[in-house]
Amino acid sequence: MHDFLPYLPMLGGAVGLVCLVGAFFAGRRRRLVENLSTSKTTGVFIGLVELKGTAECARPLTSYLAEQPCVWYQWSVDEHWSRTVTETYTDHEGKTRTRTRHESGWTTVADGGESTPFYLQDDCGVILIRPEGAKIEPLAMFDRTCGPADPLYYGKGPAHAVRDSDHRRRFAEYGIPEHASLYVMGQARERQDIVAAEIARDPDAPMFLISTRSEEQIGSGMKWGERAWVFSGWVLFVGSVVGRDAAAGIPLETRLPLYAGATAAYLAAAVLAWIWMVFNSLVDLRHRVRRAWSLVEIELKRRHDLIPNLVQAVRGCRDHERTVQSELAALRGQLRATPPGVEGPDYHAVRDAVLAVAERYPELKADANFAALQKSLIETEERIALARGYFNDIATHYNTRLEQVPERYVAWLGAMKPQPLMEADAFERAPVSIGAWSHGSSDPAPSGK
Repeated sequence: MHDFLPYLPMLGGAVGLVCLVGAFFAGRRRRLVENLSTSKTTGVFIGLVELKGTAECARPLTSYLAEQPCVWYQWSVDEHWSRTVTETYTDHEGKTRTRTRHESGWTTVADGGESTPFYLQDDCGVILIRPEGAKIEPLAMFDRTCGPADPLYYGKGPAHAVRDSDHRRRFAEYGIPEHASLYVMGQARERQDIVAAEIARDPDAPMFLISTRSEEQIGSGMKWGERAWVFSGWVLFVGSVVGRDAAAGIPLETRLPLYAGATAAYLAAAVLAWIWMVFNSLVDLRHRVRRAWSLVEIELKRRHDLIPNLVQAVRGCRDHERTVQSELAALRGQLRATPPGVEGPDYHAVRDAVLAVAERYPELKADANFAALQKSLIETEERIALARGYFNDIATHYNTRLEQVPERYVAWLGAMKPQPLMEADAFERAPVSIGAWSHGSSDPAPSGK
């Protein structure tokens, strides 16, 4: 034992640092939850988003045990068993002896579950959620223990019994009931059927969580987990030194400066880990702001390529050329629009100008080329509205982080600057309604756009 004592501080220090690394990753996940701004369903486009709302489904599932309407559920039936075991062993004197012991436990005899795509609804609209692959934090919907006299015992459980059964079964079910309040964090992507976003599993996303707990409850649980990692690391880091001295018979009061130095070293490492975590989270947020703007730029470039063709189509109405000059000016002006923070004309929607021309001149509305261009423009500006809302949400959160203390000092070290927002309120996204679909279909069909 005494040969091992010199190595005890090194072992405790190594394990303590491992705990500090665990606290770093736990803190990063907590900051992701606490610092990602909550988006409205109408402001979601592409990227990692946080949403709050209620679970809605036109044709919900019916849970197996509670028989409640829900969008996700899992159930299990466990059966209790017990037995007395007699065993032979050899004692410390080399004599053969026998002893008996009692064993008991639960064995799962049946289980199952089901899920379906559903809509998350907030005060602005709805967004489609595909729960496959998500970490689910459900509600307890059913919990009951009974014997064979209860109709539930065989009605929802199997006919056979496990070995050494006590004929006692526990029925449990967890799920997400319809209309339940949810917190969702996941990767948003564009739907294939309409111009709208959906939340689905993405292997590159840092988190895909669907929880019936509030954001405050989730963050609080992660915070206590992070603190537990830090405290455990400190106990191991300093305690290993104290344990070595105590085992060696060294008076502990004479070693207080050493213990204080070990504590200071551990705290310094914790502070450096915190600065590293904050800086990396700000850098990641800045990258997401840039990616969000690149999504806006893609749609703006698409619209930029459409506008000259629309101008040419409108100018074809030569008999009315003088009466469409304002609409043509609005279209041409958007060819010179500049990004936020850059001097020049701001971006604004031109769909109203195009619709006004179409209503004024029926021959244009009947023109197949103009109709196709008009449809492409409207869909593109709907995508711009989605991308703009997401960009402004992320940029606003990024700007807020740069102003908060003490993070503003870390941002100053990284020379990070606020991001101007895209002030273009004329862009509108298409409304999305909760639609009905069969449980076996892969895509829900919206009842309207």
